[in-house]
Amino acid sequence: MRFHIYSAVTLTAGLLLTVPTAYAQSSSTSGGMSMGMSMPTDAPVVPAVNGFIDGHAMLFMHTEISDAGVAKILTDMMGGSPVPVVPSLANAPLEMLAPVYVFTNGHDGMGPMGPLGGQADIFDKAPGEPGYSPLRNIILVTWADGANVSVLKSFAELKSALDSGAVRLKEAGIVVNMPFLTWPGGSR
Repeated sequence: MRFHIYSAVTLTAGLLLTVPTAYAQSSSTSGGMSMGMSMPTDAPVVPAVNGFIDGHAMLFMHTEISDAGVAKILTDMMGGSPVPVVPSLANAPLEMLAPVYVFTNGHDGMGPMGPLGGQADIFDKAPGEPGYSPLRNIILVTWADGANVSVLKSFAELKSALDSGAVRLKEAGIVVNMPFLTWPGGSR
């Protein structure tokens, strides 16, 4: 049955939540009532992006970015799904940011490609870990001339390549919101 005006639901903390009728539905189960939420069928779809964390493949999305030039690159990469520019993201305090390692070169055809011509991005913290944040400070990773390029899948592998001189890092001064969709041991 659909609710006609608004449905009130009492949450465990004693808070009251009102749910608009367009999305509220109820059904009877074993004499009790359960709430189900109907999602709009015409909702936009945000494309998933490949990345790596702790040696595993994962998926994330780009929702907003502080730089117009990179927003265009990401929008094109996402098949035209817009990545809005929010310049104020660049003013986020450092304690709110986590790094994302974005490769500028070296894609050898193995593994998924990243936005700047290198391999897929590397993340160092997943949801639930101390230091995780969906707000990411872009760290550019560039392979040195003559380096033995390979697909790196973890921060530890990246650190090893950095220590050997195979790659160099540069902070881009760009902040992007990159919520995870999947990660080792979890998903939305």
